[in-house]
Amino acid sequence: MDTEFKTLDKATKDKISFITFIVPEFAVAYKMNIQDAYFYLKKYGGWDFLNKHWWALHTDNLLYTLHSIYEVCYQNGGQR
Repeated sequence: MDTEFKTLDKATKDKISFITFIVPEFAVAYKMNIQDAYFYLKKYGGWDFLNKHWWALHTDNLLYTLHSIYEVCYQNGGQR
């Protein structure tokens, strides 16, 4: 049986790379472990924001990016 493996395109690889970088950075910045940061982002809209706007966020300064994600979460009820 032939199995065809598709490789990820560059944009998808870049998105995965950025998200796997920014979530741990968010955790460190807001003093939580990575799992808690992930669930916090999921609960308060940061994850959707990150997935939708990753391309713009990855070009910004790290501190501004983290603050932008935090602001989205805060506006959706997140507190830290």
